[in-house]
Amino acid sequence: MALTKEYFMEATEVSPVIPAAKNDEWLAHCKEAECGIVYIIYGDICTIADIVDSVKSMGKMAVVHVDLIVGLSSKEISVDFIKKYTKADGIISMKPALIKRANELGMFTIQRFYMMDALTYANIVKHVKSCNPDVVEFLPAGLPKVIKYLLEEIDKPVVASGLILDKEDVMGALKAGAFAVSTTNREMWDC
Repeated sequence: MALTKEYFMEATEVSPVIPAAKNDEWLAHCKEAECGIVYIIYGDICTIADIVDSVKSMGKMAVVHVDLIVGLSSKEISVDFIKKYTKADGIISMKPALIKRANELGMFTIQRFYMMDALTYANIVKHVKSCNPDVVEFLPAGLPKVIKYLLEEIDKPVVASGLILDKEDVMGALKAGAFAVSTTNREMWDC
């Protein structure tokens, strides 16, 4: 089954916390997590296919953060590499060109943004309209008011990420309207 926006919405409704695996040890813990989707935020061009295969063998969807894979560049060919040489279900990137290329290849896309100020906020709206990702992710997650405003501006599911310290942070983001949160905080993976 391909990762679609509909599947993403269903999977995050059942389990709104998306584990972000940052090494092999953390990846192993994803097997027990109740999630249907795993973010892969580590690896290199020699290991990424095996890491993706590990996630797939758990019966979960694998989404690769292409900006964090050692050996890949910020060029569109990086997305072509992930599509051709792995079984990844989708990508995460902060780079508009990579999101656009993944869309051209029919891949599921998550465009990530770091929220720093009002200018960043305006750029999020502009980039979402031009790149048309399936999902928008922004950091840090602890900005419920910004989540609400962002949802008024864009017609995309929002994932909140970064600085998820406890269940209160998870619930605050979800209550504000985020469809899911992604975190490397393993204590939150099944909350």
